[in-house]
This record gives sequence, structure tokens and C-alpha cells, in this order.
Amino acid sequence: MRTILASSHALFFLATSFLWNFPEIAVATSNHGSVTRHYNFDIRLKNVTRLCQTKSMVTVNGKFPGPRVVAREGDRLIVRVVNHVPNNISIHWHGVRQLQSGWSDGPSYITQCPIQTNQSYVYNFTIVGQRGTLFWHAHFSWLRATLYGPLILLPKHNESYPFLKPYKEVPILFGEWWNVDPEAVIAEALQTGGGPNVSDAYTINGLPGPLYNCSSNETFRLKVKPGKTYLLRLINAALNDELFFSIANHTLVTVEADATYVKPFKSNVILITPGQTTNVLLKTKPHYPNTTFFMLASPYFTGLGTFDNSTVAGILEYVNPSGSNNAPNSSTILKPTLPAINDTSFVANFSSKLRSLNNAKYPSNVPQTIDKSFFFTVGLGSSPCPKNQTCQGPNNSSKFAASMNNISFALPSIALLQQHYFIRENSKSVYTTDFPIVPLDPFNYTGTPPNNTRVSNGTKTVVIPYNTSVQVVLQDTSILGAESHPFHLHGFNFYVVGQGFGNFNSSVDPAKFNLVDPVERNTVGVPSGGWLAIRFLADNPGVWLMHCHFDVHLSWGLRMAWIVEDGKLPNQKLPPPPPDLPKC
Repeated sequence: MRTILASSHALFFLATSFLWNFPEIAVATSNHGSVTRHYNFDIRLKNVTRLCQTKSMVTVNGKFPGPRVVAREGDRLIVRVVNHVPNNISIHWHGVRQLQSGWSDGPSYITQCPIQTNQSYVYNFTIVGQRGTLFWHAHFSWLRATLYGPLILLPKHNESYPFLKPYKEVPILFGEWWNVDPEAVIAEALQTGGGPNVSDAYTINGLPGPLYNCSSNETFRLKVKPGKTYLLRLINAALNDELFFSIANHTLVTVEADATYVKPFKSNVILITPGQTTNVLLKTKPHYPNTTFFMLASPYFTGLGTFDNSTVAGILEYVNPSGSNNAPNSSTILKPTLPAINDTSFVANFSSKLRSLNNAKYPSNVPQTIDKSFFFTVGLGSSPCPKNQTCQGPNNSSKFAASMNNISFALPSIALLQQHYFIRENSKSVYTTDFPIVPLDPFNYTGTPPNNTRVSNGTKTVVIPYNTSVQVVLQDTSILGAESHPFHLHGFNFYVVGQGFGNFNSSVDPAKFNLVDPVERNTVGVPSGGWLAIRFLADNPGVWLMHCHFDVHLSWGLRMAWIVEDGKLPNQKLPPPPPDLPKC
């Protein structure tokens, strides 16, 4: 481990078991009690074996999943990313507000050009007003399949959790394993226009577990002691799958969602979508049980396409206090029961339980009045098949596409944030500012779909003044099948003030909005065949992507971008780009 610079807090850091030993990190002090933490991310190819298949994959520092990044609220993170692989790379710090640090947000061609081979870039940002579990991941093509890891934000010194301090804290990352290169999978899908092949297994902390062939030795085991409380930091890093999660014969208490505290509630099953994080408390049994408890995760899916209909298993294993061999008999293996694959009612019920704490220390600052209101349809569609080519999309005569308000977002050749910052010097822009605030052609969104499923294409954005109170209604459509869409907003947290099934009714539904204690998130599932309303305050100048966190839908264009203008004060303006910002 690198030297930790001496300070009044250095001994505390060394003594805190939560800050683990990382070869990636060095810590330096500041003058304000917070510290600056340095990480090196070397993007390298590494041979990894799962399911008796060995392949070369893109990793950070040769690790799959990647290394943990740990900071405290108020700390500054400096992460130097060096690209040693043929692929272009960028890293997104998922859920970090990036206040006045939009150049470090990470989505390729939105806030930066990707880091090219043998090039580097330094991400430099401060954790402001956030604590809990987030994660980092690649934001270029489908490289997120192997490039992801936990981003753990501890409270400030002398700050405690608003719940009982756990005995131990354990990150649990859900992901996917592909026997082939995921980049080849999406490249083939975009070429043919059809749906991509699905993953070969789900993983827990990179391990598929005993329910897959040739995988019994690749199982995540959570070893626990009786009578203790464990904080499980759940992260769904899977590319295209919402997941149910449960531990046999144990109850989980949800205490946090997307790095914001929530009113605690008990459940046997957790729903977690790609891009979401959830902290749960696990209270172990008071006495040692001679039993192995399976922890299982399986998909929630209501669409018409193919998906990985399999189950990943880990094992909750009690440490035998007697010290004897604690391997239980096969007859003492317990498995939890998970909801049906398409159990939308469970999903709606679980989502309704999530509420913000809304107390004096952690108030709910949901905007009570709205300056600008938007209505976005989200869903699938089609695009024409090129001449002299056979396509495998809808009706075998077109390509799959996805859109918001029927606009399928086309990535520009130059990063939008660079164009926005230098727009006064260069009037030729790679984007337009005419993204429709409502659908141009209204229809019965969740009823019989229209005959014409073609989408339009463009790099369209919405411009909003600094400090605007924004409301967005996201409406699922039944075009090519209704399904849930996990939507992620970069640069902001938002409040989920309402949701329902069917078509949003602007005359009736707003009266039922929760403006007291709505949950605050950065990623939320738009209900299958329904709608969802969010509010946020646009207090962060820059260019911010909003998109479905299913990477297949992202690849098909289910995204748009907000441009938040500078405010009048110096701390309300986007600073100049760093000198090492990658070039396209």
C-alpha cells in the first residue's frame, strides 16, 4: 500500500477497518478536515475463466469486478485512468452529483471524448453532500460488462448512520458473464438490426455460483457470525437485467437507495434495476444454525425479446463458533422463493415502500412549484433496413431502435459539453436545442400501438436556465411490447413524486403526487405499461445525459441530454475544461 501522508486523521484511517487496503489509493490531507484520495486505474486486458471458458477481457488493474473506490463525504477524488487496450474508454462515476465538475462525469461524447489507446485522463471531483453506496463503470459501448466496481462514500468524521451501526459492511455486485466478447455481441446486433444475444450467466461479485454448469467452485460465500448485523451494499451492474434478490430464511431491512437514506422497511425480496444501489441490513440468527442459506438473484422482465432466464446463487454461511468443520449436510440447504419473472405487482408494491427520511438532518427538498414541465414517451421502435441488406428486427424488415418522444439520440462526433462550452467561439454545433417537450404525435401510449413504429434520429437537447425547477413525466409505450425502463439522470438526484399504470392523466394524477417524503434517487424504473413523475432542481451547470440503463436500449438511442446554463455567481458557472481532456 502506498504511504498515507501523516495528519491528525491518518491514524484513524489506518485503524478503520472499513477503509480496507488498496494498492490503488494514496491519501493526502487538506486544510479543511477532508482529504484528497488518489487512485490509479490501468485499463488492461486480463485472461479470466468462468464456466470453464477462458477469455481475454478489459479490466481495471487486472481485477473483475474492478477495485473499490472509497471516500468520505467532502473528500476529493483524483483518479488517473490510463488506457492500455485497443478499445476507447471512459469512466462514469454513477450517481456522483459532479457539482461544477461536469468534465469528470464520464459518458463518451457527452461530457468528454473517450480515452484512446495509450492515452490517459485524470478525473477530478469532490463528494458534496452525499454518503452511501454508488458505483463506477465504463460509459463507452458495452464495456460496462467488465469495467465496474463499488464507489463507497462514508459519512463525515463524527457523523453516524441514522440506523444501528453494523458489525461489518459487504459490497455485493450483481453482474453478467459472457462467454464471448460483449463488444462483438452488440456490434453484431447493430449490424443485423436484431436483438442481441443474452449473457451466459449472472454473477455475484464476479462469480456465477453453483446453479450453472462448471461453476461450483466459482461461488460467492458470505461468511457471517450469529447475532450480528451486516450492512450489504447491493449494486446492480448488469447490462440489461432488473433483478430480484433474496436470502433464504432471512429478512432484509432497506435503509438506503442510490446513496440517500430512506425510511427503513423490511422485506424478504429486493428489486434492484441496472444502475441502482440499495443498502440493506441483515440481522443474522442469534445462534449458529447448521444450515447453508442460498442467496439468489433472478430477472424481472415483461418485454417481448429474449433475456437471460437464469438464476445466480451465492451462499450465506455461518461460521461455526466451535471451530469444527461447519460444512452442513445437503439436507440443510435452504433456497429462497423469488417472484415470478413478470411480477409487476410485486415491483409496484416494493417501489411504493421507498420514502425519504425527511427529518431535520436529512430533509426532503422536493420542489413544491415547477418552472418547466416535460412529458417524455420512452420505448422501442424501428428504423429502416439499409438497401440490399436483410435485417433481423421487427417483421424481419427493419432494425430495432429506441427513442424518447420518438427521437432516437445519435451520438455526436465531438463531446456535447465541449461544444456547449466553446459555442460562442464556434457557431457550428453538433447538436440542436429543439428536443420536443411533449410528443409531437400523441397516441394511446399503452393501448394498441400505432402502425408506424419508425423513429426519428437526431442529436437534440433541452436547454434550461440555472436553478430551474423541473418536472418530467416518463411514459412507457406499448410499441413492440411494454416493459420497465430503468432511467438514470446524470448530474442530479431527483424525487420520484408519482407513478402509475396506463396513460398519465394530467388532470387527475398530479393531485396524488407525494410532495412530502418522496424517495430521492438517480436511477428509477419506469413502470411497465405505466408512467413515472420526477422533479429536480437544475442547480448544476453543464450537459447531462438522461437515458435508459439497459445498455441495449442505450445502444438503440434511448437517451437525451439536458443543457443547464450557467448562473450569475462564480460558483454557479461551469469551469474551463482540464488541459488533459481527451480529444476526439
